[in-house]
Amino acid sequence: MEKNIAIKVTNVTKTFKLYYDKANTLKEKILFFSKSSRAKNDILTVLKDINLTIHKGESIALIGTNGSGKSTLLKLMTKIIYPNKGKITTHGKLTSLLELGAGFHDDFTGRENIYFNASIFGLTKKEIDAKIDEIIAFSELGEFIDNPVRTYSSGMYMRLAFSVAINVQAEILLIDEILAVGDQHFQEKCFDKLMELKKAGKTIVIVTHSMDQVKKFCDRAVWLYQGEIRKDGAVDEVLEEYLRVCG
Repeated sequence: MEKNIAIKVTNVTKTFKLYYDKANTLKEKILFFSKSSRAKNDILTVLKDINLTIHKGESIALIGTNGSGKSTLLKLMTKIIYPNKGKITTHGKLTSLLELGAGFHDDFTGRENIYFNASIFGLTKKEIDAKIDEIIAFSELGEFIDNPVRTYSSGMYMRLAFSVAINVQAEILLIDEILAVGDQHFQEKCFDKLMELKKAGKTIVIVTHSMDQVKKFCDRAVWLYQGEIRKDGAVDEVLEEYLRVCG
């Protein structure tokens, strides 16, 4: 039934234009004749007629080799980019961790970025005030929370981004490889929190190359291959075929 659906992807195709540098001098035109004689752009089809239904409370892994379209599909779900054909509908408040530090302002402190980032996710200042201590405590940034984030390491970025994202009370959480960054202790802490959110009935979609993470956390796996869904089903069945073909 529609009320049980968190995300519905219907006949989605996504393409990008690939542009080539134009030869400006006679020497360049001679050296790169074959390249410059082509059309100035090609069309790259990243996703081809994708249909996918994700139900509320599911924990799903999107797997596949680099270039298979996993991250593009996740970005389409967040509406960072839009499909050329088809549509994606989401039901419920959504939060995402896609690119490390996306939405952060380098010159703002960690504390200021919490307010800035959480407001993008729809929290009011009053709601952020009520959660700020909890967010800072989870991030374990301590005194660094009042330093500009341009001074942060990639691990510190991840701590701050994850801490904000899990505290905005969203029904749907989308994660793209961000948990590969950071120390073992904080990664384990993040997965403990994700398990807590999973048990609370949140919908979680993860893009990952870690088969251990998929087995440990997900109920279902979707294997993307050359922009199409090759297999969708129980984790063990999908991983067995994926590893047989790509392992």
